[in-house]
Amino acid sequence: MTRDWRAVLLAGGRSSRMGTDKAMLPWGDGTLLTRMHDVLRAAGADRVIVSGHWPGIDAVPDVFPGAGPMGALAQLGPRLEDGTWLIVPVDMPLLSCGLIDALLATRSVCACVEDHMLPMVLRIDDRVRTVMADIGGRSGRECSLRALQQSLHAEHLSAAPWQRALRNCNTPEDWAALQALA
Repeated sequence: MTRDWRAVLLAGGRSSRMGTDKAMLPWGDGTLLTRMHDVLRAAGADRVIVSGHWPGIDAVPDVFPGAGPMGALAQLGPRLEDGTWLIVPVDMPLLSCGLIDALLATRSVCACVEDHMLPMVLRIDDRVRTVMADIGGRSGRECSLRALQQSLHAEHLSAAPWQRALRNCNTPEDWAALQALA
């Protein structure tokens, strides 16, 4: 398993379907943002960079708001050191160390879980940065995590053992269902 790894926590979205900023939704003694940051550090991330405008933490504001996760990754690409990076959304508080370990144990340049764009492992080097920049510069569906994963021939883990850990929330109904599982 990879021992040295870092994480990107995607928290710069507009949360338009939720109607309020998902990162600030309450979870435990904090928010989804603090929960996900803590999960990543506890799982062993050497560093966690947060995508979005979050003063006081290692965050990088989105230069192109509305460009989605791929736009954020393309923007961050030049700042990400070579090595293993785990990319996670802010709205996945049941993410488990088991799933993180399974993704990190892959040897592929890119790995994710079948039928899920995130979480995703990227092994970043100059070639991957070039692909990220190319796809991030596209428009519409061509500027997507799916396009990135296809270009990098992503390895797909089975979703079966990870259904609970993969739950996220985009709407108030999703949020209520997620809280019921906590």
